[in-house]
Amino acid sequence: MHAAVVTGGSRGIGRAVVERLADGGATVVFSYVADERAARQVERGCGGRAVAVRADAADLDQVKRLLATADEVFADRAAGPLSALVNNAGVIDHTPIDRLTLQAYERVMAVNVRGAFFTVQEAARRMTEGGRIVSVSSTGTAWPSAGESVYAASKAAIEQLTRVASRELGRRGITVNAVSPGPTDTDMLRAGAPPEAVAGVARMTALGRVGTPADIAAVVMLLLSPDAAWLTGQNLVADGGLV
Repeated sequence: MHAAVVTGGSRGIGRAVVERLADGGATVVFSYVADERAARQVERGCGGRAVAVRADAADLDQVKRLLATADEVFADRAAGPLSALVNNAGVIDHTPIDRLTLQAYERVMAVNVRGAFFTVQEAARRMTEGGRIVSVSSTGTAWPSAGESVYAASKAAIEQLTRVASRELGRRGITVNAVSPGPTDTDMLRAGAPPEAVAGVARMTALGRVGTPADIAAVVMLLLSPDAAWLTGQNLVADGGLV
């Protein structure tokens, strides 16, 4: 992959993916929303191969600007057209169904579903044969947790979007897949679960631990590689044997 876009690339899984891509020689444009300091740290750590763009996936105009900026960066650096998209941006809400507000529901759906959909659309308009699209889902679609109704629903939508997009883009030689991480040591996990709950889930996995961002980035890189040319429309579960 020579020219890649990663949404939500300033921390956690997204950051690990950006770093892996840059280490492999790709030019990477990644989005962030609030933490500019973290985004600039990623840029510096990638030795100039990564460019941060502030863009909220919930805002269609900002999604378009992200991809347009990527076009300019790739052209300036002779990286070629967009060859890889990693849809990683996402938010979660832990409010039970009977107390969930419309505002909270719409925020999760706007980022996780609408944002992912239109980012795929913008990428598909630019990609040529051999392109790769990978979206980050969650084992929450198969192993539901109380308080994650809207989050799980949004990730189920991602999985179906992946299947349909793979059918539409396959004849152009573009593969579309998803990765479903299990509990992974990120800010999102630590903010949503106390340490004892994380430890309990770790004991339930076959490997006896929660995942790391590097674990998930490795699976994403597999799907972006030439070796995955015959994989499309799939959802790879990366959970250490939890589900």
